[in-house]
Amino acid sequence: MLGAEARGRDKLKKTNNGFKIVLTADRTLMSEYNGAIFLGFSACIPRGIIPDKLYFSLFCPSIPVNKDGSVKYAPCGTRKIEAAFLNNGFTRNEVVVAHPEHLDKVIGPNPKILCITENDPLGIGPATSTFTQLFGGEAYMTTKFKEILNHPAVQKYKPKIIVGGAGAWQLEDAKVRRALGIDCVIIGEGENAVYSLLNKNVLDAALPEVVYGPIVEEPDIPTIQGGTVSGIIEIARGCGRGCAFCQPTLQRYRCLSIESILKEVDVNLKFGRGPLLHAEDVLRYKANGFEINKPAVKELFERVYRHPGVKSIGISHFALSSVVSAPDLLKDLSAILQVGDESDWISGQCGIETGSPKLIRTLMAGKAKPFTPEEWPKVVEDAFHILKENNWVPVATLIIGLPGEEEDDVQLTIDLVNRLKGCKSLLVPLFMVEEGGLKGKVSSFTIDKITRKQSELFLECWEHNLYWSDSFLKEYFLTKRRGIGNGVKLVFSYGIKQGKKLIHTCKEDYECDMQAMIKDAREGKINVAPLPVRFIYRLLKSKNDGD
Repeated sequence: MLGAEARGRDKLKKTNNGFKIVLTADRTLMSEYNGAIFLGFSACIPRGIIPDKLYFSLFCPSIPVNKDGSVKYAPCGTRKIEAAFLNNGFTRNEVVVAHPEHLDKVIGPNPKILCITENDPLGIGPATSTFTQLFGGEAYMTTKFKEILNHPAVQKYKPKIIVGGAGAWQLEDAKVRRALGIDCVIIGEGENAVYSLLNKNVLDAALPEVVYGPIVEEPDIPTIQGGTVSGIIEIARGCGRGCAFCQPTLQRYRCLSIESILKEVDVNLKFGRGPLLHAEDVLRYKANGFEINKPAVKELFERVYRHPGVKSIGISHFALSSVVSAPDLLKDLSAILQVGDESDWISGQCGIETGSPKLIRTLMAGKAKPFTPEEWPKVVEDAFHILKENNWVPVATLIIGLPGEEEDDVQLTIDLVNRLKGCKSLLVPLFMVEEGGLKGKVSSFTIDKITRKQSELFLECWEHNLYWSDSFLKEYFLTKRRGIGNGVKLVFSYGIKQGKKLIHTCKEDYECDMQAMIKDAREGKINVAPLPVRFIYRLLKSKNDGD
């Protein structure tokens, strides 16, 4: 079926010189990261640290591309917008989801609109800004976004460019947008914006420069009509917890029906993708506010897992407060998913952010609900132990430089991190970014502001990660991802050793003064290539040079 569709599109392309509507995303989003979706964080590292050839083969290999330039899988958000077009009167002969490196096959005199899905166009998101401030340079995601804008076919035929996605807020400033040659940016949810902007009668009309996409009610969220990267399926949208620094938490939380979810499971199964359930908190599916609806969550997981063709289920995010408010639910879900011993586990992302009740209370009181801000440190600790008992492995973020953060607040977070050492997990320290409810009110945190105490927190997190890295290498890459396991083990085993040395150097020789250490590294006084990314360059470059 795919072959026939591609042949038909190829014939159309030759006849009409392109599609009216072309959707794409930057190259780092057009990957399944060799089956390890958390390696998507690698898109945030500065380009040039390792050779592109090795980066895009080991960490970020491309998804399959059809002969006509269309893709077999695409980001879930891109598929939703594609479905909105197809439900709004456009045909598959007019709409294509294309690979960013094959735009010459789909863009010609005929295209009117180029829609780009982007997570971090300017490289100022939390993960990206953290890595680029530490190591310098421009992140892969940002360079690949600019490559789309400067693609020869885009420059020649000048389609109207619309950018949407999680990072669209970065393009709200008119000077930035116009300098990049972007005609319109959609901030927020895109489906209703598509309906109102891009009907056949306005394709030739001027577009508004900024559109704030309104909330899309559950019945109006379109069902995807093509496979998604890693089989990601949206089960709920928004969050509603109200964390000041976050975009999704400001959106109203609503859930999709199991029937619509199973339709998307079937779509992905046709493309060989097993389901990965996505929500800001999968445990709050059909919840009554912050009261977990255990029967609804169990029914969802049971029906998806038992659906014909499904062999396993992945999840994207969960909230630690939800874990503690319904501890028996995790035991039931692990039984449904047949999660077994310590080497057989399920993983998802969550947020710790801080161990300070004061900062929870002033910036993110909703994160703790149904518990109080004062209970938050115990909630985190209890949640990690519940996760450990049920073979769930959290990938948890912490935020450095929150507004009003003082040394005592940082110490409380360090103390909390130390109490989590016995729980298999990854702790990702990120610099605070001015977004969400903080936009225009505070300045983003930068490396030149980091204190010794904040540096100590950063190092404690990475020391924790390196401690558990041996287990991840053995249990994930060598057991679950056999095809790439040995190569990844070689790279990361070297990195773990060098990383531990570098942390020791920063603690002992620099007394946790990361500013001084980074300054010396940039002046060539010390070599910091190994941690946490640069070690890859030295190892792989020697192998690449020998090819």
